[in-house]
Amino acid sequence: MADEFVKGLSIFTGAGLAWMVLAGWYRTPSFESSQQLVAPLSLGDSATMFDTLGVLLMDVFFWFAIIGALTFWVGIPAVRQAREAIEERAQ
Repeated sequence: MADEFVKGLSIFTGAGLAWMVLAGWYRTPSFESSQQLVAPLSLGDSATMFDTLGVLLMDVFFWFAIIGALTFWVGIPAVRQAREAIEERAQ
């Protein structure tokens, strides 16, 4: 169980850090603002391919952090518990 927790924590920490870096670049209009990291995107017409890729990766890292952590913290232990219950019931 500790192994799954550490894997989930690593995914959550790594993907969360990547999301915060990209959100700091693309979702922070100024550092005096009260809407840091959550301001709406404002790329405009001058957006390059790298800006578009950064915004795409920001969404990917966000969902990877959420789904990856839940997979290791909830999904895998639930499947193991269900498998053990089914094996006990079959005996």
